[in-house]
Amino acid sequence: MKVDIKRVKISVTVPSSDAAVVRDAVCEAGAGVIGNYDFCSNSCKVIGTFRPNKKANPYIGETDKLEYVDEEKLEVVCDIEKVKNVVSVLRKVHPYEEPAIDIIPLLEI
Repeated sequence: MKVDIKRVKISVTVPSSDAAVVRDAVCEAGAGVIGNYDFCSNSCKVIGTFRPNKKANPYIGETDKLEYVDEEKLEVVCDIEKVKNVVSVLRKVHPYEEPAIDIIPLLEI
């Protein structure tokens, strides 16, 4: 079986208060297109945890203190040729200095 990846799913967690800004930016950059629809996304509420070390410059929280943050896990599909630009835009608008971004290949069957 030959596998030719043409689309991926991009997944990232973002503070709930910033989710709309990130969603709009990645969709403006070309993610979230499914057939004749654009700005397609889904999100679910999650609780993120992290503990910034002494070298961190946290958007939320304090150094060496474990934080619990109301976040949304945002997911969009993206054509493979647009991934680098979409991720670049995502990093620019995301409030965290180190957003956790998953890129998952999608198989067309």
